[in-house]
Amino acid sequence: MKPPNRASRPPGRPGSSPSRATATPGFAARALAVEGLEAVLRRGAALEDALESAPAGLDPRDRALAYRILATSLRRLGTLRALLGRLMEKGLPKSAPRLESVLLAGATQILFMDVPNHAAVGLSVDLARADRNTAGFAGLVNAVLRRLTREHEALAAGLDPDFADTPDWLRARWVAAYGLDTARAMAAMHRVEPPLDITVKSDPAQWAQTLSGEVLPTGSVRILQAGPVRLLPGFAEGAWWVQDAAAALPARLLGEVAGRDVVDLCAAPGGKTAQLALAGARVTAVDRSAHRLARLRENLARLGLEARVVEADAAEFSGGPFDAVLLDAPCSATGTLRRHPDIAVAKRPADILTLAALQSRLIDHAADLTKPGGTLVYSTCSLEREEGEAQVERLLATRTDMVRVPLAPGELEGFDPFITPQGDVRTLPSHWTRGEAERSGLDGFFAARLRRVA
Repeated sequence: MKPPNRASRPPGRPGSSPSRATATPGFAARALAVEGLEAVLRRGAALEDALESAPAGLDPRDRALAYRILATSLRRLGTLRALLGRLMEKGLPKSAPRLESVLLAGATQILFMDVPNHAAVGLSVDLARADRNTAGFAGLVNAVLRRLTREHEALAAGLDPDFADTPDWLRARWVAAYGLDTARAMAAMHRVEPPLDITVKSDPAQWAQTLSGEVLPTGSVRILQAGPVRLLPGFAEGAWWVQDAAAALPARLLGEVAGRDVVDLCAAPGGKTAQLALAGARVTAVDRSAHRLARLRENLARLGLEARVVEADAAEFSGGPFDAVLLDAPCSATGTLRRHPDIAVAKRPADILTLAALQSRLIDHAADLTKPGGTLVYSTCSLEREEGEAQVERLLATRTDMVRVPLAPGELEGFDPFITPQGDVRTLPSHWTRGEAERSGLDGFFAARLRRVA
Protein backbone atom coordinates (compact mmCIF):
# COMPACT_ATOMS: atom_id res chain seq x y z
CA MET A 1 0.00 0.00 0.00
CA LYS A 2 1.20 3.48 -0.75
CA PRO A 3 1.88 5.95 2.10
CA PRO A 4 -0.98 8.27 3.06
CA ASN A 5 -1.42 11.43 1.00
CA ARG A 6 -3.47 13.93 2.94
CA ALA A 7 -6.22 15.68 1.02
CA SER A 8 -5.30 19.31 0.38
CA ARG A 9 -8.91 20.38 -0.02
CA PRO A 10 -12.35 19.01 0.85
CA PRO A 11 -12.97 16.43 -1.87
CA GLY A 12 -16.73 16.51 -2.14
CA ARG A 13 -17.14 19.87 -3.90
CA PRO A 14 -20.71 20.43 -2.60
CA GLY A 15 -23.05 21.86 -5.17
CA SER A 16 -21.29 20.50 -8.25
CA SER A 17 -23.71 19.13 -10.82
CA PRO A 18 -23.36 15.79 -12.62
CA SER A 19 -22.89 17.59 -15.95
CA ARG A 20 -19.99 19.61 -14.55
CA ALA A 21 -18.53 16.52 -12.91
CA THR A 22 -18.45 14.57 -16.18
CA ALA A 23 -16.31 17.31 -17.70
CA THR A 24 -13.74 17.08 -14.90
CA PRO A 25 -10.33 15.78 -16.08
CA GLY A 26 -9.97 12.13 -15.12
CA PHE A 27 -13.71 11.58 -14.66
CA ALA A 28 -14.14 9.61 -17.90
CA ALA A 29 -11.40 7.14 -16.97
CA ARG A 30 -12.85 6.54 -13.50
CA ALA A 31 -16.37 6.18 -14.88
CA LEU A 32 -15.14 3.56 -17.35
CA ALA A 33 -13.32 1.70 -14.57
CA VAL A 34 -16.50 1.60 -12.48
CA GLU A 35 -18.48 0.35 -15.47
CA GLY A 36 -15.81 -2.32 -15.99
CA LEU A 37 -16.11 -3.44 -12.36
CA GLU A 38 -19.88 -3.69 -12.78
CA ALA A 39 -19.39 -5.77 -15.90
CA VAL A 40 -17.05 -8.23 -14.17
CA LEU A 41 -18.60 -8.40 -10.68
CA ARG A 42 -22.31 -8.19 -11.58
CA ARG A 43 -22.57 -9.46 -15.15
CA GLY A 44 -19.78 -12.04 -15.32
CA ALA A 45 -17.78 -10.34 -18.08
CA ALA A 46 -14.14 -11.22 -18.65
CA LEU A 47 -11.56 -8.54 -17.90
CA GLU A 48 -10.49 -8.35 -21.56
CA ASP A 49 -14.11 -7.54 -22.55
CA ALA A 50 -15.07 -5.35 -19.60
CA LEU A 51 -14.18 -2.01 -21.20
CA GLU A 52 -16.12 -2.52 -24.43
CA SER A 53 -18.49 0.27 -23.34
CA ALA A 54 -15.68 2.84 -23.71
CA PRO A 55 -16.68 5.83 -25.86
CA ALA A 56 -15.16 5.67 -29.34
CA GLY A 57 -13.32 8.95 -28.90
CA LEU A 58 -11.86 8.22 -25.47
CA ASP A 59 -8.22 9.20 -25.16
CA PRO A 60 -6.05 6.01 -25.14
CA ARG A 61 -4.42 7.24 -21.93
CA ASP A 62 -7.81 7.42 -20.21
CA ARG A 63 -8.61 3.91 -21.38
CA ALA A 64 -5.22 2.71 -20.08
CA LEU A 65 -5.86 4.35 -16.71
CA ALA A 66 -9.33 2.81 -16.53
CA TYR A 67 -7.87 -0.62 -17.27
CA ARG A 68 -5.22 -0.22 -14.59
CA ILE A 69 -7.79 0.80 -11.97
CA LEU A 70 -10.03 -2.10 -12.97
CA ALA A 71 -7.28 -4.73 -13.05
CA THR A 72 -5.76 -3.56 -9.75
CA SER A 73 -9.19 -3.56 -8.08
CA LEU A 74 -9.73 -7.16 -9.14
CA ARG A 75 -6.18 -8.19 -8.26
CA ARG A 76 -6.59 -6.80 -4.72
CA LEU A 77 -10.30 -7.52 -4.33
CA GLY A 78 -9.97 -9.53 -1.11
CA THR A 79 -8.03 -6.78 0.65
CA LEU A 80 -10.30 -4.02 -0.64
CA ARG A 81 -13.50 -5.75 0.43
CA ALA A 82 -12.05 -6.54 3.84
CA LEU A 83 -11.03 -2.93 4.50
CA LEU A 84 -14.25 -1.42 3.18
CA GLY A 85 -16.21 -3.93 5.22
CA ARG A 86 -14.47 -2.74 8.37
CA LEU A 87 -15.46 0.83 7.52
CA MET A 88 -19.10 -0.04 6.79
CA GLU A 89 -20.44 -2.04 9.71
CA LYS A 90 -23.96 -2.10 8.23
CA GLY A 91 -22.70 -3.20 4.85
CA LEU A 92 -23.52 -1.78 1.44
CA PRO A 93 -26.97 -0.29 0.87
CA LYS A 94 -29.05 -2.92 -0.89
CA SER A 95 -30.71 -0.24 -3.00
CA ALA A 96 -27.42 0.81 -4.58
CA PRO A 97 -25.25 -2.23 -5.45
CA ARG A 98 -23.24 -0.10 -7.90
CA LEU A 99 -21.90 1.81 -4.90
CA GLU A 100 -19.43 -1.01 -4.23
CA SER A 101 -17.76 -0.47 -7.60
CA VAL A 102 -17.44 3.27 -6.92
CA LEU A 103 -15.84 2.54 -3.55
CA LEU A 104 -13.56 -0.19 -4.94
CA ALA A 105 -12.25 2.08 -7.69
CA GLY A 106 -11.66 4.93 -5.24
CA ALA A 107 -9.99 2.71 -2.65
CA THR A 108 -7.73 1.18 -5.29
CA GLN A 109 -6.39 4.59 -6.24
CA ILE A 110 -5.86 5.56 -2.59
CA LEU A 111 -4.09 2.36 -1.56
CA PHE A 112 -2.27 1.04 -4.62
CA MET A 113 -1.82 3.79 -7.22
CA ASP A 114 0.12 6.99 -7.56
CA VAL A 115 -3.00 9.18 -7.41
CA PRO A 116 -3.39 12.09 -4.95
CA ASN A 117 -5.88 11.12 -2.28
CA HIS A 118 -7.96 14.25 -2.80
CA ALA A 119 -8.37 13.40 -6.49
CA ALA A 120 -9.30 9.78 -5.76
CA VAL A 121 -11.88 10.80 -3.17
CA GLY A 122 -13.26 13.79 -5.04
CA LEU A 123 -13.75 11.95 -8.32
CA SER A 124 -15.38 9.04 -6.50
CA VAL A 125 -17.87 11.44 -4.93
CA ASP A 126 -18.53 12.92 -8.38
CA LEU A 127 -19.14 9.41 -9.75
CA ALA A 128 -21.67 8.71 -7.01
CA ARG A 129 -23.48 11.98 -7.69
CA ALA A 130 -23.59 11.38 -11.43
CA ASP A 131 -25.74 8.24 -11.06
CA ARG A 132 -29.27 8.65 -9.70
CA ASN A 133 -29.07 5.28 -7.95
CA THR A 134 -26.00 6.28 -5.96
CA ALA A 135 -26.42 10.08 -5.73
CA GLY A 136 -27.98 9.85 -2.29
CA PHE A 137 -24.89 8.09 -0.97
CA ALA A 138 -22.28 10.61 -2.13
CA GLY A 139 -21.74 11.68 1.47
CA LEU A 140 -21.14 8.06 2.48
CA VAL A 141 -18.54 7.67 -0.28
CA ASN A 142 -16.82 10.84 0.92
CA ALA A 143 -16.77 9.72 4.55
CA VAL A 144 -15.64 6.12 3.89
CA LEU A 145 -12.81 7.01 1.52
CA ARG A 146 -11.57 9.90 3.66
CA ARG A 147 -11.38 7.54 6.65
CA LEU A 148 -9.53 5.03 4.47
CA THR A 149 -6.85 7.61 3.66
CA ARG A 150 -6.27 8.11 7.40
CA GLU A 151 -6.79 4.64 8.87
CA HIS A 152 -5.81 2.10 6.22
CA GLU A 153 -2.80 0.75 8.11
CA ALA A 154 -4.81 0.06 11.27
CA LEU A 155 -7.68 -1.38 9.23
CA ALA A 156 -5.32 -3.84 7.52
CA ALA A 157 -4.16 -5.35 10.83
CA GLY A 158 -4.74 -9.09 10.86
CA LEU A 159 -5.00 -9.55 7.10
CA ASP A 160 -2.71 -12.22 5.68
CA PRO A 161 -0.01 -10.31 3.77
CA ASP A 162 -0.01 -12.86 0.92
CA PHE A 163 -3.26 -14.83 0.89
CA ALA A 164 -5.74 -12.00 1.52
CA ASP A 165 -6.52 -11.76 -2.20
CA THR A 166 -6.62 -15.50 -2.94
CA PRO A 167 -9.96 -17.35 -2.76
CA ASP A 168 -9.91 -19.95 0.01
CA TRP A 169 -10.56 -22.86 -2.35
CA LEU A 170 -7.58 -21.97 -4.54
CA ARG A 171 -5.33 -21.48 -1.54
CA ALA A 172 -6.24 -24.95 -0.25
CA ARG A 173 -5.59 -26.55 -3.64
CA TRP A 174 -2.21 -24.87 -4.09
CA VAL A 175 -1.03 -25.72 -0.58
CA ALA A 176 -1.97 -29.38 -1.20
CA ALA A 177 -0.28 -29.47 -4.62
CA TYR A 178 2.85 -27.37 -4.06
CA GLY A 179 3.30 -26.90 -0.31
CA LEU A 180 2.65 -23.86 1.87
CA ASP A 181 5.80 -21.92 1.02
CA THR A 182 5.35 -22.20 -2.75
CA ALA A 183 1.63 -21.48 -2.52
CA ARG A 184 2.36 -18.37 -0.49
CA ALA A 185 4.99 -17.21 -3.00
CA MET A 186 2.55 -17.67 -5.87
CA ALA A 187 -0.21 -15.78 -4.08
CA ALA A 188 2.16 -12.94 -3.26
CA MET A 189 3.15 -12.62 -6.92
CA HIS A 190 -0.50 -12.46 -7.98
CA ARG A 191 -0.88 -9.23 -6.00
CA VAL A 192 1.67 -7.37 -8.16
CA GLU A 193 0.99 -5.80 -11.56
CA PRO A 194 2.69 -8.02 -14.17
CA PRO A 195 5.35 -6.95 -16.65
CA LEU A 196 4.71 -7.03 -20.38
CA ASP A 197 6.31 -9.92 -22.27
CA ILE A 198 6.60 -9.92 -26.04
CA THR A 199 7.78 -12.35 -28.69
CA VAL A 200 9.83 -10.60 -31.39
CA LYS A 201 10.21 -11.66 -35.01
CA SER A 202 13.95 -10.99 -34.93
CA ASP A 203 16.76 -9.35 -32.93
CA PRO A 204 15.49 -9.58 -29.33
CA ALA A 205 18.48 -7.61 -28.04
CA GLN A 206 17.70 -4.64 -30.28
CA TRP A 207 14.03 -4.58 -29.26
CA ALA A 208 14.95 -4.91 -25.59
CA GLN A 209 17.10 -1.80 -25.98
CA THR A 210 14.41 0.09 -27.92
CA LEU A 211 11.70 -0.74 -25.35
CA SER A 212 13.93 -0.42 -22.26
CA GLY A 213 13.47 -4.08 -21.47
CA GLU A 214 15.55 -7.22 -21.10
CA VAL A 215 15.92 -10.46 -23.00
CA LEU A 216 14.82 -13.43 -20.90
CA PRO A 217 16.76 -16.71 -21.04
CA THR A 218 14.15 -18.27 -23.34
CA GLY A 219 14.30 -15.39 -25.84
CA SER A 220 11.19 -13.43 -24.87
CA VAL A 221 11.60 -9.71 -24.22
CA ARG A 222 10.25 -8.35 -20.93
CA ILE A 223 9.40 -4.69 -20.45
CA LEU A 224 7.54 -2.60 -17.93
CA GLN A 225 4.60 -1.40 -19.96
CA ALA A 226 4.93 2.29 -20.74
CA GLY A 227 1.46 3.33 -21.87
CA PRO A 228 -0.96 1.65 -24.30
CA VAL A 229 0.56 -1.37 -26.06
CA ARG A 230 -0.62 -0.26 -29.50
CA LEU A 231 1.40 2.95 -29.18
CA LEU A 232 4.71 1.23 -28.39
CA PRO A 233 7.45 1.21 -31.06
CA GLY A 234 7.23 -1.80 -33.35
CA PHE A 235 3.62 -2.78 -32.67
CA ALA A 236 2.01 -1.17 -35.70
CA GLU A 237 4.87 -2.37 -37.89
CA GLY A 238 4.28 -5.97 -36.82
CA ALA A 239 7.72 -6.46 -35.29
CA TRP A 240 6.40 -8.29 -32.22
CA TRP A 241 3.33 -9.55 -30.42
CA VAL A 242 2.31 -9.72 -26.77
CA GLN A 243 2.85 -13.20 -25.30
CA ASP A 244 3.77 -14.17 -21.76
CA ALA A 245 7.17 -15.86 -21.63
CA ALA A 246 5.58 -19.05 -20.30
CA ALA A 247 2.96 -19.09 -23.06
CA ALA A 248 5.78 -19.01 -25.61
CA LEU A 249 7.29 -22.27 -24.32
CA PRO A 250 4.86 -25.00 -25.57
CA ALA A 251 5.35 -24.23 -29.29
CA ARG A 252 9.10 -24.57 -28.85
CA LEU A 253 8.66 -28.15 -27.59
CA LEU A 254 7.71 -29.16 -31.14
CA GLY A 255 11.30 -28.54 -32.22
CA GLU A 256 12.13 -27.88 -35.87
CA VAL A 257 8.85 -27.29 -37.71
CA ALA A 258 10.00 -25.63 -40.94
CA GLY A 259 8.21 -27.20 -43.91
CA ARG A 260 6.06 -29.43 -41.68
CA ASP A 261 2.26 -29.60 -41.45
CA VAL A 262 1.30 -28.39 -38.00
CA VAL A 263 -2.15 -27.83 -36.49
CA ASP A 264 -2.68 -25.39 -33.63
CA LEU A 265 -5.87 -26.45 -31.85
CA CYS A 266 -7.81 -23.88 -29.80
CA ALA A 267 -5.52 -21.39 -31.49
CA ALA A 268 -7.01 -17.94 -30.87
CA PRO A 269 -5.86 -15.25 -30.28
CA GLY A 270 -2.89 -16.63 -32.19
CA GLY A 271 0.39 -16.18 -30.32
CA LYS A 272 1.41 -19.79 -30.84
CA THR A 273 0.16 -19.79 -34.43
CA ALA A 274 2.42 -16.80 -35.06
CA GLN A 275 5.38 -18.61 -33.51
CA LEU A 276 4.86 -21.65 -35.73
CA ALA A 277 4.33 -19.60 -38.89
CA LEU A 278 7.44 -17.54 -38.18
CA ALA A 279 9.40 -20.79 -37.80
CA GLY A 280 8.36 -21.84 -41.31
CA ALA A 281 5.60 -24.36 -40.54
CA ARG A 282 2.53 -24.85 -42.72
CA VAL A 283 0.07 -23.98 -39.98
CA THR A 284 -3.61 -24.76 -39.67
CA ALA A 285 -5.16 -22.70 -36.86
CA VAL A 286 -8.40 -24.12 -35.46
CA ASP A 287 -10.79 -22.44 -33.03
CA ARG A 288 -14.54 -22.58 -32.49
CA SER A 289 -14.98 -18.87 -31.74
CA ALA A 290 -15.54 -16.65 -34.77
CA HIS A 291 -14.92 -13.57 -32.64
CA ARG A 292 -11.58 -14.85 -31.39
CA LEU A 293 -10.59 -16.01 -34.88
CA ALA A 294 -11.20 -12.47 -36.14
CA ARG A 295 -8.57 -11.31 -33.64
CA LEU A 296 -6.23 -14.08 -34.80
CA ARG A 297 -6.57 -12.97 -38.43
CA GLU A 298 -5.95 -9.34 -37.43
CA ASN A 299 -2.82 -10.35 -35.54
CA LEU A 300 -1.46 -12.41 -38.42
CA ALA A 301 -2.14 -9.58 -40.88
CA ARG A 302 -0.33 -7.07 -38.67
CA LEU A 303 2.62 -9.44 -38.31
CA GLY A 304 2.76 -10.31 -42.02
CA LEU A 305 2.43 -14.04 -41.28
CA GLU A 306 0.23 -16.67 -42.92
CA ALA A 307 -1.80 -19.61 -41.66
CA ARG A 308 -4.84 -21.55 -42.76
CA VAL A 309 -7.63 -20.50 -40.38
CA VAL A 310 -10.50 -22.91 -39.67
CA GLU A 311 -13.58 -22.23 -37.55
CA ALA A 312 -14.37 -25.59 -35.96
CA ASP A 313 -14.71 -27.39 -32.65
CA ALA A 314 -11.23 -28.76 -31.95
CA ALA A 315 -12.75 -31.94 -30.51
CA GLU A 316 -14.44 -32.66 -33.86
CA PHE A 317 -12.05 -31.14 -36.40
CA SER A 318 -11.49 -33.73 -39.15
CA GLY A 319 -8.32 -32.47 -40.87
CA GLY A 320 -4.96 -34.13 -40.91
CA PRO A 321 -3.20 -36.22 -39.92
CA PHE A 322 -0.42 -33.75 -39.13
CA ASP A 323 3.31 -33.98 -38.59
CA ALA A 324 2.85 -32.05 -35.34
CA VAL A 325 -0.11 -31.06 -33.18
CA LEU A 326 -0.17 -28.30 -30.58
CA LEU A 327 -3.12 -28.42 -28.17
CA ASP A 328 -3.24 -25.52 -25.74
CA ALA A 329 -6.48 -26.68 -24.20
CA PRO A 330 -9.25 -24.55 -22.66
CA CYS A 331 -8.76 -24.61 -18.91
CA SER A 332 -9.46 -22.81 -15.65
CA ALA A 333 -6.54 -20.48 -16.48
CA THR A 334 -5.56 -20.21 -12.81
CA GLY A 335 -1.96 -19.85 -13.94
CA THR A 336 -2.81 -16.44 -15.42
CA LEU A 337 -4.44 -14.92 -12.34
CA ARG A 338 -1.85 -12.17 -12.14
CA ARG A 339 -2.64 -11.09 -15.69
CA HIS A 340 -6.35 -11.97 -15.58
CA PRO A 341 -7.51 -11.42 -11.98
CA ASP A 342 -11.17 -11.74 -13.01
CA ILE A 343 -10.59 -15.50 -13.03
CA ALA A 344 -10.64 -15.51 -9.22
CA VAL A 345 -14.13 -14.01 -9.41
CA ALA A 346 -15.47 -16.20 -12.20
CA LYS A 347 -14.17 -19.70 -11.43
CA ARG A 348 -15.47 -22.25 -8.92
CA PRO A 349 -14.15 -25.68 -7.82
CA ALA A 350 -16.70 -27.50 -9.98
CA ASP A 351 -15.25 -25.82 -13.08
CA ILE A 352 -12.06 -27.87 -12.70
CA LEU A 353 -13.90 -31.17 -13.15
CA THR A 354 -15.98 -29.87 -16.06
CA LEU A 355 -12.91 -28.57 -17.87
CA ALA A 356 -10.91 -31.73 -17.15
CA ALA A 357 -13.58 -33.79 -18.92
CA LEU A 358 -13.34 -31.49 -21.96
CA GLN A 359 -9.56 -31.69 -21.93
CA SER A 360 -9.71 -35.49 -21.96
CA ARG A 361 -11.84 -35.39 -25.13
CA LEU A 362 -9.53 -32.87 -26.75
CA ILE A 363 -6.26 -34.66 -26.02
CA ASP A 364 -7.68 -37.97 -27.27
CA HIS A 365 -8.73 -36.31 -30.52
CA ALA A 366 -5.40 -34.48 -30.80
CA ALA A 367 -3.65 -37.85 -30.61
CA ASP A 368 -5.84 -39.11 -33.47
CA LEU A 369 -4.80 -36.09 -35.57
CA THR A 370 -1.09 -36.88 -35.09
CA LYS A 371 0.69 -38.93 -37.77
CA PRO A 372 2.56 -42.06 -36.64
CA GLY A 373 5.99 -40.75 -35.72
CA GLY A 374 4.56 -37.25 -35.25
CA THR A 375 4.71 -35.04 -32.17
CA LEU A 376 1.87 -33.88 -29.94
CA VAL A 377 2.39 -31.11 -27.37
CA TYR A 378 -0.35 -30.72 -24.78
CA SER A 379 -0.43 -27.60 -22.62
CA THR A 380 -2.67 -25.60 -20.30
CA CYS A 381 -2.26 -22.29 -18.47
CA SER A 382 -3.58 -23.90 -15.29
CA LEU A 383 -1.94 -24.59 -11.93
CA GLU A 384 -4.35 -27.48 -11.31
CA ARG A 385 -2.87 -30.94 -11.77
CA GLU A 386 -6.18 -32.38 -13.00
CA GLU A 387 -5.79 -30.16 -16.06
CA GLY A 388 -2.10 -30.89 -16.64
CA GLU A 389 -0.15 -33.84 -15.30
CA ALA A 390 -3.24 -36.01 -14.74
CA GLN A 391 -4.40 -35.58 -18.34
CA VAL A 392 -1.10 -36.86 -19.70
CA GLU A 393 -0.98 -39.79 -17.29
CA ARG A 394 -4.53 -40.80 -18.25
CA LEU A 395 -3.71 -40.63 -21.98
CA LEU A 396 -0.57 -42.73 -21.57
CA ALA A 397 -2.45 -45.27 -19.47
CA THR A 398 -5.21 -45.71 -22.04
CA ARG A 399 -3.39 -45.43 -25.39
CA THR A 400 -0.49 -47.69 -26.25
CA ASP A 401 0.22 -45.67 -29.41
CA MET A 402 1.31 -42.60 -27.42
CA VAL A 403 4.60 -42.22 -25.51
CA ARG A 404 6.11 -39.35 -23.58
CA VAL A 405 9.20 -37.68 -25.02
CA PRO A 406 10.87 -36.14 -21.96
CA LEU A 407 12.62 -32.82 -22.28
CA ALA A 408 16.29 -33.31 -21.47
CA PRO A 409 18.30 -30.79 -19.41
CA GLY A 410 20.07 -28.40 -21.75
CA GLU A 411 17.93 -29.35 -24.74
CA LEU A 412 16.31 -25.90 -25.00
CA GLU A 413 17.95 -22.76 -23.65
CA GLY A 414 16.26 -21.36 -20.58
CA PHE A 415 13.99 -24.36 -19.96
CA ASP A 416 16.00 -26.21 -17.30
CA PRO A 417 14.40 -24.55 -14.22
CA PHE A 418 10.98 -25.71 -15.40
CA ILE A 419 11.62 -29.37 -16.26
CA THR A 420 9.79 -31.83 -14.00
CA PRO A 421 11.19 -35.23 -12.99
CA GLN A 422 9.01 -36.74 -15.73
CA GLY A 423 10.50 -34.44 -18.38
CA ASP A 424 7.45 -32.20 -18.74
CA VAL A 425 7.43 -28.41 -18.32
CA ARG A 426 5.81 -26.78 -15.29
CA THR A 427 6.12 -23.02 -14.70
CA LEU A 428 4.79 -21.25 -11.62
CA PRO A 429 3.95 -17.58 -11.00
CA SER A 430 6.75 -17.45 -8.45
CA HIS A 431 9.41 -18.61 -10.93
CA TRP A 432 12.03 -16.24 -12.30
CA THR A 433 12.60 -13.85 -9.43
CA ARG A 434 14.52 -11.08 -11.16
CA GLY A 435 14.98 -8.25 -8.66
CA GLU A 436 11.79 -6.21 -8.24
CA ALA A 437 8.54 -8.17 -8.16
CA GLU A 438 7.24 -6.06 -11.06
CA ARG A 439 9.93 -7.58 -13.30
CA SER A 440 9.60 -11.11 -11.94
CA GLY A 441 7.34 -14.10 -12.36
CA LEU A 442 5.67 -16.10 -15.13
CA ASP A 443 2.24 -17.36 -15.97
CA GLY A 444 1.63 -20.81 -14.55
CA PHE A 445 1.85 -23.32 -17.42
CA PHE A 446 2.05 -27.05 -17.94
CA ALA A 447 3.27 -28.66 -21.16
CA ALA A 448 4.15 -32.23 -22.14
CA ARG A 449 5.67 -33.58 -25.34
CA LEU A 450 4.34 -36.87 -26.72
CA ARG A 451 4.95 -38.99 -29.79
CA ARG A 452 2.59 -41.25 -31.67
CA VAL A 453 4.16 -44.60 -32.45
CA ALA A 454 3.12 -47.00 -35.22
